[in-house]
Amino acid sequence: MSATAVRRQFGDGPLARVAALVYTLLVVEFLLLVTTLPALVPLVLLEHDASNVPLATACALPLGPALSAALYAVWHRSADLTDLRPAAAFWRGYRANFRGVLLIWLPWLAFIGVVGVNLANFAAADVPGWWAVLLVVVAISGALWMANALVIASLFAFRGPDVARLASYFLVRARGVAVGNACLLVVAAGITVYVSDAVLALLASVLVLALVRNSRPMIAEVQEEFTA
Repeated sequence: MSATAVRRQFGDGPLARVAALVYTLLVVEFLLLVTTLPALVPLVLLEHDASNVPLATACALPLGPALSAALYAVWHRSADLTDLRPAAAFWRGYRANFRGVLLIWLPWLAFIGVVGVNLANFAAADVPGWWAVLLVVVAISGALWMANALVIASLFAFRGPDVARLASYFLVRARGVAVGNACLLVVAAGITVYVSDAVLALLASVLVLALVRNSRPMIAEVQEEFTA
């Protein structure tokens, strides 16, 4: 039977594409949970207390490579029900991007940890109130920069310094992407605060899909302007 006949047998319409997408997200979600389980368990169990900020930061270390692999798998997904290999794509992205992503994830995580500790202990610092606003702005800007950096590092083979520069460049160049990522950040924060960390973890693949789709203008420009 030809490949075209097989595709018609399984369907290539909207329902088939939705089924392929759902299957991909389920597999990616499962692999995300598997690769981050040692970190997720303490993160979910930790109380939202200032004293737990350093521990929560340390627990977030495995999340960088796992999110990178998820971004890679979702971006390279196929809508063809006869050619679905999200697990293979996830592990390929995990192996290929592990070192490069850690080079940007570790410094950012340390930076966010310091900002978090300062905000958590702000009352004891006896500094002006505007300093807290500045720290929040810096933290949000850092999170938006990390979103850009994760997408670029996951989908392209740039050196760490180049990833950092491109992520900064597109914060200004692709304002629509930054605004969309800010909305995703608000949604993630709202789920964490008003529902639970566990629910956020279970929706991780959906948020990854939203990040990929929102970042398409940036990805297209990187492909056109910065790759051969």
